[in-house]
Amino acid sequence: MTKNKITDIRIKIKKLHPDATIPTYAKAGDAAMDLYAVERGLTDDHGNMVYKTGLAVEIPYGFVGLIFPRSSVSKTNHILRNHVGVIDSGYRGELLLKFGWFSQSSDIDSAVYDAGDRIGQLMIIPYPQVEFIEVDELSNSDRGNGGFGSTGR
Repeated sequence: MTKNKITDIRIKIKKLHPDATIPTYAKAGDAAMDLYAVERGLTDDHGNMVYKTGLAVEIPYGFVGLIFPRSSVSKTNHILRNHVGVIDSGYRGELLLKFGWFSQSSDIDSAVYDAGDRIGQLMIIPYPQVEFIEVDELSNSDRGNGGFGSTGR
């Protein structure tokens, strides 16, 4: 079976640290690329554990970079502070991942990841430019205005 690619894009990337690793896909067909730490995490002024990637990217206009935690983070007490990082096309700074802890009783000075460890995932996708049109009524739907949990268990 042939794998068809929707699109291939080329993105400029700059190493800010000599040990930085260019993001890679772990397996063919993966949606996101692995990000690697260039050093052990450091605690910032807000109690977050900050991991540097040593990389800056030039995401094209019309695209966005999304940073997610890796699924293996579930084996740790870390939680990505902003849950999903949004890297806009105009940002040229270093890609950083900031983690907090599930409980305050955790040792906030202990890093989970070391230099060279995979610390997150980067997905780059196109997005539409949305224009909202204010109306008095919305069309009907099967769900209507049912909220949290309204479609079943």
